[in-house]
Amino acid sequence: MASATTTHHRGSHAILRLAAFLLLASASATVLAAGSSSACESEKFPAGRSYATCADLGALGATLHWTYDASTSSLSVAFSAKPPPGSAAGAGWVAWGVNTAGDGMKGAQSLVAFKSSGSSAYAVNTYNLTGYRPLGAASTPIDFKATGLAADASGADGKVRMYGVLQLPKGTEAVNHIWQVGAAVNNGAPAKHAFAKENLEAKGRLLLAGAGAPEAAPAPAAGGEAVEAAGSNGNVGTGKASPAPSGGKSSSSATACSTLAAAVSMLLALGGFLAIV
Repeated sequence: MASATTTHHRGSHAILRLAAFLLLASASATVLAAGSSSACESEKFPAGRSYATCADLGALGATLHWTYDASTSSLSVAFSAKPPPGSAAGAGWVAWGVNTAGDGMKGAQSLVAFKSSGSSAYAVNTYNLTGYRPLGAASTPIDFKATGLAADASGADGKVRMYGVLQLPKGTEAVNHIWQVGAAVNNGAPAKHAFAKENLEAKGRLLLAGAGAPEAAPAPAAGGEAVEAAGSNGNVGTGKASPAPSGGKSSSSATACSTLAAAVSMLLALGGFLAIV
């Protein structure tokens, strides 16, 4: 009888130890996953610029940071991408835009950052992409009021970062967006971009509010990072309906800490139970 009881206790101990091991492994995996950061989370901006949410866009190695105020339908963005390999220093361009008419380039209301002829600083032009034709050196009006347009270049990674605030129509919860990079600026205007697979895939949908939208996450701290050049442009458009990219990165540190705390508590409880039995 005593032997049967001992065997039963040993079996219970083994099961409880296995449960404890699995619990700890699960908690560790959660913490490791939460600790891994995306490219957008590691980016630092000049002092005074921070955003609630960010996403790695995938195509062209681009990232997007944004803050959306649903009460005013104001979208503040920071788009970051590196001009194509082979671009002369400071000669390339980057672009990001919102398309109300579809999910591609035609019809997009775009912001394009580049250095115009004879300039050492990046500026941002607005373009209404009504068709597949070359861009000019001057801005064209877009369907949204655009303010705070500026751009700079990071000396560390060669990326060009473009900033702006778009006034979207009241009640906007999601938008289609596109982004692009080009290798050259000819006669003061962005030249044609490549048509490789990743160039054609540089589009998506951005959830800003409502069901499925990412919760605001702490943005990377503004750094005292040196920039190559900076410029701004006061181009402003009028207002209309909107669409744009993909989901964002929410903070996972709180979830990780909660999971780890719960795991520790359960392990302590299991330890006490094992000591009793």
